[in-house]
Amino acid sequence: MLCYALQVTSHKIARMNHSLKISLAQLESHLWEAANILRGPVDASDFKTYIFPLLFFKRISDVYDEERATAVAEYGQDFPENHRFQIPAAAHWQDIRAVAQNIGIALQNAFRDIEAANQEQLHNIFGDAQWSNKQRLSDALLTDLIEHFSALPLSNSAIEPDMLGQAYEYLIKKFADATNKKAGEFYTPRSVVQLMMDILDPQPGETIYDPACGTGGMLLAAINHVRQQGGRIETLLGKLYGQEKNLTTASIARINLFLHGVEDFHIVRGDTLRNPAFHSGDQLQQFDIVIANPPFSLEQWGWEVWEKDRYQRNIAGLPSNKNGDFAWVQHMVASMKPGNGRMAVVLPHGVLFRMGKEGEIRHKLLEMDLLDAVIGLGPNLFYGTGLAACILIFSRQTRHPGQVLLVDASTLYQSGRNQNSLEPQHVQQILAWVQAYEDAPGHAKVVALNEIAANDWNLNIPRYVEPLIEEETITVAEALDNLRQSLDEAYAAEDKLKMLLQKSELIE
Repeated sequence: MLCYALQVTSHKIARMNHSLKISLAQLESHLWEAANILRGPVDASDFKTYIFPLLFFKRISDVYDEERATAVAEYGQDFPENHRFQIPAAAHWQDIRAVAQNIGIALQNAFRDIEAANQEQLHNIFGDAQWSNKQRLSDALLTDLIEHFSALPLSNSAIEPDMLGQAYEYLIKKFADATNKKAGEFYTPRSVVQLMMDILDPQPGETIYDPACGTGGMLLAAINHVRQQGGRIETLLGKLYGQEKNLTTASIARINLFLHGVEDFHIVRGDTLRNPAFHSGDQLQQFDIVIANPPFSLEQWGWEVWEKDRYQRNIAGLPSNKNGDFAWVQHMVASMKPGNGRMAVVLPHGVLFRMGKEGEIRHKLLEMDLLDAVIGLGPNLFYGTGLAACILIFSRQTRHPGQVLLVDASTLYQSGRNQNSLEPQHVQQILAWVQAYEDAPGHAKVVALNEIAANDWNLNIPRYVEPLIEEETITVAEALDNLRQSLDEAYAAEDKLKMLLQKSELIE
């Protein structure tokens, strides 16, 4: 039992929450203002560490109240099975709101109690932030923050999961904008994710896997894609898989899915390259769709484990200890299902042309005839790097045997002050080139493997896709006008020269 009692009926609760319904813009503004309360004592890069757990805590507390009121109104009493999540005594939002001193410790205890009471679903969901650090989070600051959130109704009748999910995504994007250099660790621009998902085209019932899932954006994009295509998203429940090394980011990903109304998923915290989470014995689990934006050119990525990898992921060779790009590629290729398995991965352009170990691995992967397309993107699209990146598309189903489509999309972007963006029209144009799988002068080229072999297995896009040189064209009338103007200028110059010569002769 909670330490306080609800004395209102479900009818009154519903009527009250109906009057409190808020718009998406109001919700987004309120959430961002919560982050501003932290500004000063807390670095912007840590906003997400505190805001997201509080948002989730408030949400499950409000939903718990709503479920309890409905149960009491219908059955005369409340039972544990009436609730999606259990909230133990003294661990409800209102309990913490009543605390005046050592609020951080009370919050920390409430989080641990809720996790313990919902071990299967919410283990470590609140992360590992030091809420009891009063130098960073004073009682006065936490009181302001909790009161700010208390003004926001987050029950199901006040706000639907879709809207809450959209606001959550908005907040993730805002935090990414505020911490540009560090944001690449947890956020991929949604337009890039949309392009990758449109190319892979996940279908109802297929399994989706992201081995570097960040805040879960790619898994949610798969759900949105299936929904937009008219498929039932229920067919994806239990079929979404992700692994993320950073504890806070992994927690945010789980909260993200919960707040979008997705309950049945598998997100595990851990080091994918050293200790993959999804396997049966020494056999990696395989998936229909594998998609990721892994850390670029990761050093000390786990070479010592891969030297004798129990999962046999060195299908094309052992990468250098100084760069893990092709470790991610090979892990993902090994995770594709036979038959119709397909994958998309974002990487730096260096994977296309660097020699040595990477050149050898690229050579063998190309000979396996799994690489379907390479897309070169424009500069400064990703947080934390101004460099251009590329997308590699692999497929177990060889739709274009002995060929690779190379797409130069380096000029397709909208310039921005701090960062460029890939706009919807750019996504549609790139998708059209990939789906057509044919030459498009200046933009796309279907290249045979024997031609790539002749170039020493180098995939550098400018080697194959030559830019268009636009020649100026004029009409006959314009050409005649230009000729007349040139003749007039020549005659005028001749007359001037004659005058100068005449003056020179008079002086002599």
